[in-house]
Amino acid sequence: MFEHFETEAIRIQTKRTGEKEHSTPLFLTSSFVFDDAEHARALFAEEVTGNQYTRFSNPNTTELIEKLCALENTEDGIATASGMSAVFTSIFGLVKSGDHIVSARAIFGSTHQIFANILPRFGVTTTYVDIDKPQDWEAAIQENTKIVYIETPSNPGLDIVDLEWVSALCKKKKAILIVDNCFCSPYIQRPADFGADIVIHSATKYLDGQGRVIAGVILGKKEFIQPIRYMARNTGPALSPMNAWIISKSLETLAVRMDRHAENAMKLATFLQESNDVELVRYPFLPNDPGYAIAKKQMRSGGGIVSFVIKGGVERAKKFLDALQWFSLTANLGDTRTTVTHPTTTTHSKLTEPERLAVGILPGLIRISVGLEHIDDIIAEVKQALANSK
Repeated sequence: MFEHFETEAIRIQTKRTGEKEHSTPLFLTSSFVFDDAEHARALFAEEVTGNQYTRFSNPNTTELIEKLCALENTEDGIATASGMSAVFTSIFGLVKSGDHIVSARAIFGSTHQIFANILPRFGVTTTYVDIDKPQDWEAAIQENTKIVYIETPSNPGLDIVDLEWVSALCKKKKAILIVDNCFCSPYIQRPADFGADIVIHSATKYLDGQGRVIAGVILGKKEFIQPIRYMARNTGPALSPMNAWIISKSLETLAVRMDRHAENAMKLATFLQESNDVELVRYPFLPNDPGYAIAKKQMRSGGGIVSFVIKGGVERAKKFLDALQWFSLTANLGDTRTTVTHPTTTTHSKLTEPERLAVGILPGLIRISVGLEHIDDIIAEVKQALANSK
């Protein structure tokens, strides 16, 4: 309806009620009433649209999805209770026993657990491929491959997958491409523009942006969202109206927040590159980053996450975290406040050491979600922690 991202993020909202409110109200109701018996029948027969029960739909979740479909340039979507419920429901809604998945090796730890330990119970297998070995991807796709799954940038190594290339491969092989776009948000990257079939988010991260709620979203083509919605409707990973309302309001500031996150992250990454205490810095918009050329093609900016390897391995990494004075030590990211974690001992601790090393999670790797504080304060905090962790 609108030409620019920022206007859509602010102006798409639920139709105004008779109260003439300016801001969308909260619809804190578990159920909705029907006009008459025939209206109830038609709703449950899906002959007409409307609200029946908040596990199915609610004006607040509907507004959120309509807004995100516009921002991600997708046809349809659903909201879920968490990012991981979005991951699981998007996959489980599309596969059946005997199906196969090809996944980039560099993925979030809990997603790896789904592929490695949960889906096999239902007869669904997964083959992992390395992001830096595209020649292996086509060979990995089998006749029964239903889904190709990627994160770009990956968590936490910030590896970049060429969306245009992998999308063309999926179309050639008739596989469904699912892209976790959590690290970018639709403001920085729109996978559907490059051919992705399904785009998922942990809305807990940048879409909320202030560390207040747990939520997930699944967006994509109607033909794929339909079976996913059926799965969600009957298994119940519904997002609460309150959390949907909060995230929808947060989207109004997404563009300005992401611009500042990226500006601060670029400056921090540049500082870390010049430090003698750092072995490696990963940030997509650093000119010497392995993913730089592809990132520049498909991303508006480098985003707000910086990963670096501190000299001294696990012990030095722990000392660095303990030396921090005001950064938040937490597994969350995408917050207005800078947060830090050590993936080897937290988010990716369930992976074996060879599995971690295979995706670049070295013992000394530290992930920083760069917040909106003043960049001089952020750099000063990192500088003192490097000095006091020797």
